[in-house]
Amino acid sequence: MTPYDQIFQNNRRWAEEQLRDDPEFFTRLAREQHPDFLYIGCSDSRVPANEIMGLSPGDVFVHRNVANLVNNVDLNVMSVINYGVRHLNVKHIIVCGHYGCGGVRAAMQPMDLGILNPWLRNIRDVYRLHKAEMDTLADEAQRYDRLVELNVTEQCINIIKTAAVQQSFLKRGFPTVHAWVFDMRTGLIKDLQLDFRETLRSIQEVYDLTGTVTR
Repeated sequence: MTPYDQIFQNNRRWAEEQLRDDPEFFTRLAREQHPDFLYIGCSDSRVPANEIMGLSPGDVFVHRNVANLVNNVDLNVMSVINYGVRHLNVKHIIVCGHYGCGGVRAAMQPMDLGILNPWLRNIRDVYRLHKAEMDTLADEAQRYDRLVELNVTEQCINIIKTAAVQQSFLKRGFPTVHAWVFDMRTGLIKDLQLDFRETLRSIQEVYDLTGTVTR
């Protein structure tokens, strides 16, 4: 049996196990979704969103791309955020990076990567914004890990800049944005403790899209 054919056997086994544990599982799953969480993560195959969070299908609305970027001209991620906030009413938006990220590593290399150049430039911009801090780190591994963390934080800020998040939080008190990093060496999630309210307050001086901030 080829690895491809094995997938269908695995799928049948999984479906049977779900029905054995909960006969109404697929009936409920097919009806609708009401996830509390929107997860924006890296496309890396080693970081499965539901599994690392210990949640089931239907609990997490997921978007993934190389290096978990939130680019304001990327209609894919912007559509996911808009739909998640305004239609699914998610309570939490999580940007989850991971140590050992190939996209972040590539952005640290002085080389032409072709079609990847414009995408990775977003990470190089993060490096530029935090160059003073990065230059204090002599160890390459420390610099690599720190850029992973800084990239996650900057992507969270990009989410907070959106009208959907600002207007929803003003009207309903949610969603809250969180910055995480997954460590594949331990299997644990690190919460970077982003102060959402303070970050929102600080960026609205320039990025206010609610018309309620007094300057």
